[in-house]
Parts: sequence; structure tokens; C-alpha cells
Amino acid sequence: MNSISSSLCVGSLLALALSVVPVQADQARSFVSNGFGNDGNAPDCTRLAPCRTFQTAHDHTLDLGEITVLDPGSYGSVTITKNISIINDGVGEAGILVSGGNTGITVNAPLLAAVSLRGLTIKGIGFGGGTGIIFNSGALLNIEHCVIRNLTAPQLGVPGTGIFYSPAVSGGNVGLSVSDTVVTDNTSSGIYLLPRGNGLTNAVFTRVQSIHNGFDGFAVDFSQTTSGNATNRINVTIESSAAVLNARAGYEILTSAGAAPVFMNVIRSVAHGNQNGFLAQCCDTLAIGQSAIMGNGTTWAGNGFIETYGDNYVEGNIDNNPAFPFTRSRQ
Repeated sequence: MNSISSSLCVGSLLALALSVVPVQADQARSFVSNGFGNDGNAPDCTRLAPCRTFQTAHDHTLDLGEITVLDPGSYGSVTITKNISIINDGVGEAGILVSGGNTGITVNAPLLAAVSLRGLTIKGIGFGGGTGIIFNSGALLNIEHCVIRNLTAPQLGVPGTGIFYSPAVSGGNVGLSVSDTVVTDNTSSGIYLLPRGNGLTNAVFTRVQSIHNGFDGFAVDFSQTTSGNATNRINVTIESSAAVLNARAGYEILTSAGAAPVFMNVIRSVAHGNQNGFLAQCCDTLAIGQSAIMGNGTTWAGNGFIETYGDNYVEGNIDNNPAFPFTRSRQ
């Protein structure tokens, strides 16, 4: 090969090499920042070049990955479609402002996906109302150290609810875990569980406060008319929690004849200043132990089963604190 041909060959190879752009890939851990984040940094969303919004970071984070919040700010609504965590570990308020009938966080995850949310504030700002968190699908939703408040709606229903948990279960198990969280000042219910399908639902609430909501503090609805004739059981445990100043009931369970049974166990918790401290409809069992029931319109109501372990503090309710019924007819 002569020198001219060699030079041309080398030049061609150099040009080819320079034209190759490094392939960018999604990350297992993405970062968001209000102060210096930019969604144009996607798909990398690294610590030194973070993204600006939860949605962009989510879209460029691998399944089983995590989004980390670097500083305080408002990060926008997000629809979650994978197994992922969104984590704020004490850098200040990591917020989502909700209006226009929208939802702060929507979970439409695959059947086996687990979603974790920690250290987030979701706040309604009026202007058409909205919903805090809606869970439509996935295996597990874990909520820790969050505040969900001021969601509004023109009338009772899903809009205006803090946490709306309504998975379409088909023969499997789904779960909800909420801890160290405040849900307050929403025009519908604070926490509303409405599972659909024919699977088993387990929900656990630990150190959760549901305060001053326009309907129920904690509500579980498994009636045939709303849940699609679901046939399996719902088990709910509420521990070291409080339902305060809710317009209908602190704790309510609702089903209908022929639908799935609902069992709610409330221990070491508070029902204070609600229209009804506890409300059990139709065929359900609501068991209460080591709890304080004070200043409610009625201590308990409804035609479901109310169980008490005989160790509750009951005082100052407007219905003059009738004795709790005691039954173990449901197993």
C-alpha cells in the first residue's frame, strides 16, 4: 500500500471513530434536584447532573432502581410503571403540588412490582381539586414518612382522597404498608381501600394520623357494587395510629352480603372527635383493643360485628359511651 492510500485509510478510520457517539443508558440510581436539576440531563440523571422532575427520572431509571432527592423543592406528579423507590432522606420538603383534578402519584405497576415512597409531601392547591396517591396495580405499595393533605373535590368520591388503594387483584396477594405518615384536611376520605377482583389484600398502618377529612379517616370498602364482586378476604391492621375530627367515621369497614369478608383490627390507637368513632357495615368484623375512643358523636355504629378486648378507654362520647358489643361469632 502506498503512502497516499495509507493516509486515506487512517483518515477514514479516525473519522469513523470520531463519529461514534457513546451510548447513554438508564441508571439503577437516578437523582433529582430543584436547585440545579435539568430534565435535559436525561437519560443519565446523575448526582452531578441530576434531572428536575420525578417523571423524567422515573422514565430513565431501571426496574428495581431508585430515585434520590438531593434538595427541597416541588418535583411534579409522576406515574409509576415499574418496581422503583422514590426516596427523600431528610434533605427538606420534596413536594408534589396537585390541582386540575390530577393525581400526585399514580401507580400502574406490573403484577409483581413493589413500589416504595419515602419522605414526600403531596399537597392539593385547589384549582379543580385532585387526589394524592392512587394505586391501581402492583404487588406492594410502601409509604413512609409522608404528608398528604388538602386534596379537594366538588363532591365525595375518589377525587379529594389522600390515599386511594384500589388494585385489580386476580388470584394473587397484594399489600399496602403505611408508616409514620400524616393524611389530613382532604375533602373526601383520608385513606380509602377499594380492592377489586378476587385476590387477598393485606394492609398495615403503623403510626399513621388521618385527621380532619371530609368523610372517613380510614375506610375499607368491599361491597359488591363497588369492588366487582370480589370473593376473597381483606385483612387490615391499624396500630399506634389516630383518626381525629373526620366528618363521618374514624374507622369504617363496608361490604355487602355475598361479597368478601373484611377484618379490621385496631390496636393502641385513637378515635377522637369523629361523627362515629367506629362504623362496621353489614357482614364485617372490626376488633378494637388498647385504644382510646373519646369525644365522638357515637362510639360505634352500623350492623357489622364490633369486637372489643375489654381494655379500651371510652370516655366523653355524645352517645354517652354505650358498652361495646362483644362477639366472636365470626372466625
